[in-house]
Amino acid sequence: MNDDQGPQVVGISLPTGTDPQSIRQRVESMEMVLERSFKIPGINYPIGLDAVVGLIPVLGDIITTAMGAYIVWEGRNLGLPKWKLWRMGANVAFDTVIGAVPIVGDAADLLFRSNTRNLRIIKKHLDKHHPETRVIEG
Repeated sequence: MNDDQGPQVVGISLPTGTDPQSIRQRVESMEMVLERSFKIPGINYPIGLDAVVGLIPVLGDIITTAMGAYIVWEGRNLGLPKWKLWRMGANVAFDTVIGAVPIVGDAADLLFRSNTRNLRIIKKHLDKHHPETRVIEG
Protein backbone atom coordinates (compact mmCIF):
# COMPACT_ATOMS: atom_id res chain seq x y z
CA MET A 1 0.00 0.00 0.00
CA ASN A 2 1.32 3.45 -0.90
CA ASP A 3 1.74 6.18 1.70
CA ASP A 4 -1.05 8.20 0.08
CA GLN A 5 -3.50 5.32 0.32
CA GLY A 6 -6.00 5.50 3.13
CA PRO A 7 -8.93 3.41 4.33
CA GLN A 8 -10.47 0.59 2.35
CA VAL A 9 -14.11 0.47 1.28
CA VAL A 10 -15.52 -2.71 -0.26
CA GLY A 11 -11.98 -3.96 -0.81
CA ILE A 12 -10.96 -0.76 -2.60
CA SER A 13 -8.10 1.24 -1.13
CA LEU A 14 -9.10 4.90 -1.03
CA PRO A 15 -6.56 7.70 -1.30
CA THR A 16 -6.69 10.48 1.28
CA GLY A 17 -5.08 13.22 -0.82
CA THR A 18 -6.68 16.45 -1.96
CA ASP A 19 -5.45 16.16 -5.55
CA PRO A 20 -8.03 15.70 -8.34
CA GLN A 21 -7.07 12.04 -8.94
CA SER A 22 -7.63 11.13 -5.26
CA ILE A 23 -10.97 12.94 -5.18
CA ARG A 24 -12.04 11.20 -8.40
CA GLN A 25 -11.27 7.78 -6.91
CA ARG A 26 -13.18 8.54 -3.70
CA VAL A 27 -16.24 9.88 -5.55
CA GLU A 28 -16.29 6.93 -7.97
CA SER A 29 -16.08 4.52 -5.03
CA MET A 30 -18.86 6.30 -3.12
CA GLU A 31 -21.12 6.27 -6.19
CA MET A 32 -20.45 2.55 -6.70
CA VAL A 33 -21.31 1.75 -3.07
CA LEU A 34 -24.46 3.91 -3.15
CA GLU A 35 -25.79 2.89 -6.57
CA ARG A 36 -24.23 -0.34 -7.88
CA SER A 37 -22.80 -2.49 -5.07
CA PHE A 38 -25.34 -5.35 -5.31
CA LYS A 39 -27.39 -7.04 -8.02
CA ILE A 40 -31.00 -8.12 -7.68
CA PRO A 41 -30.97 -11.89 -8.25
CA GLY A 42 -32.86 -13.11 -11.27
CA ILE A 43 -33.01 -9.81 -13.13
CA ASN A 44 -29.37 -8.82 -12.60
CA TYR A 45 -30.31 -5.18 -11.89
CA PRO A 46 -27.67 -3.25 -9.93
CA ILE A 47 -28.67 -1.53 -6.69
CA GLY A 48 -26.69 0.01 -3.88
CA LEU A 49 -26.93 1.22 -0.34
CA ASP A 50 -29.06 4.19 -1.43
CA ALA A 51 -31.93 1.85 -2.28
CA VAL A 52 -31.33 -0.63 0.56
CA VAL A 53 -30.77 1.84 3.43
CA GLY A 54 -33.56 4.00 2.04
CA LEU A 55 -36.01 1.28 3.09
CA ILE A 56 -35.48 2.33 6.72
CA PRO A 57 -38.01 5.09 7.40
CA VAL A 58 -36.56 8.55 8.14
CA LEU A 59 -33.11 7.35 9.32
CA GLY A 60 -32.37 5.73 5.95
CA ASP A 61 -33.20 8.94 4.11
CA ILE A 62 -30.99 10.98 6.45
CA ILE A 63 -28.05 8.60 5.96
CA THR A 64 -28.31 8.45 2.17
CA THR A 65 -28.75 12.23 1.93
CA ALA A 66 -25.58 12.74 3.98
CA MET A 67 -23.67 10.32 1.77
CA GLY A 68 -24.95 12.07 -1.36
CA ALA A 69 -24.02 15.45 0.13
CA TYR A 70 -20.47 14.13 0.58
CA ILE A 71 -20.17 13.83 -3.21
CA VAL A 72 -21.33 17.45 -3.57
CA TRP A 73 -18.76 18.48 -0.93
CA GLU A 74 -16.00 16.75 -2.90
CA GLY A 75 -17.20 18.63 -5.99
CA ARG A 76 -16.76 21.86 -4.05
CA ASN A 77 -13.24 20.76 -3.12
CA LEU A 78 -12.51 20.35 -6.83
CA GLY A 79 -13.57 23.93 -7.50
CA LEU A 80 -16.70 23.17 -9.53
CA PRO A 81 -18.64 26.31 -10.49
CA LYS A 82 -21.50 27.25 -8.19
CA TRP A 83 -24.13 26.43 -10.80
CA LYS A 84 -22.84 22.84 -11.05
CA LEU A 85 -22.83 22.54 -7.25
CA TRP A 86 -26.42 23.82 -7.16
CA ARG A 87 -27.38 21.28 -9.80
CA MET A 88 -25.73 18.49 -7.80
CA GLY A 89 -27.45 19.69 -4.63
CA ALA A 90 -30.78 19.72 -6.46
CA ASN A 91 -30.21 16.10 -7.52
CA VAL A 92 -29.62 15.08 -3.89
CA ALA A 93 -32.58 17.15 -2.67
CA PHE A 94 -34.92 15.67 -5.29
CA ASP A 95 -33.78 12.15 -4.39
CA THR A 96 -34.37 12.92 -0.70
CA VAL A 97 -37.86 14.37 -1.22
CA ILE A 98 -38.97 11.54 -3.49
CA GLY A 99 -37.33 8.96 -1.21
CA ALA A 100 -39.32 10.26 1.77
CA VAL A 101 -42.60 9.12 0.19
CA PRO A 102 -43.37 5.61 1.46
CA ILE A 103 -43.23 2.80 -1.14
CA VAL A 104 -43.18 5.20 -4.12
CA GLY A 105 -39.92 6.69 -2.86
CA ASP A 106 -38.31 3.28 -2.52
CA ALA A 107 -39.16 2.47 -6.12
CA ALA A 108 -37.91 5.88 -7.23
CA ASP A 109 -34.53 5.17 -5.59
CA LEU A 110 -34.08 2.40 -8.15
CA LEU A 111 -34.77 4.72 -11.07
CA PHE A 112 -33.49 8.19 -10.11
CA ARG A 113 -29.81 7.78 -9.27
CA SER A 114 -28.74 11.18 -8.01
CA ASN A 115 -25.25 9.98 -7.10
CA THR A 116 -24.64 8.63 -10.60
CA ARG A 117 -25.83 11.93 -12.06
CA ASN A 118 -23.51 13.85 -9.73
CA LEU A 119 -20.58 11.58 -10.58
CA ARG A 120 -21.22 12.34 -14.25
CA ILE A 121 -21.05 16.10 -13.52
CA ILE A 122 -17.77 15.69 -11.63
CA LYS A 123 -16.23 13.44 -14.29
CA LYS A 124 -17.12 15.90 -17.05
CA HIS A 125 -15.47 18.72 -15.05
CA LEU A 126 -12.38 16.62 -14.33
CA ASP A 127 -12.03 15.46 -17.94
CA LYS A 128 -12.05 19.08 -19.08
CA HIS A 129 -9.96 20.73 -16.34
CA HIS A 130 -7.79 17.82 -15.14
CA PRO A 131 -7.43 15.43 -18.10
CA GLU A 132 -4.60 13.58 -16.37
CA THR A 133 -7.20 12.02 -14.02
CA ARG A 134 -8.97 10.19 -16.86
CA VAL A 135 -9.15 6.45 -16.52
CA ILE A 136 -9.68 4.27 -19.55
CA GLU A 137 -12.54 1.97 -18.64
CA GLY A 138 -12.72 -1.30 -20.47
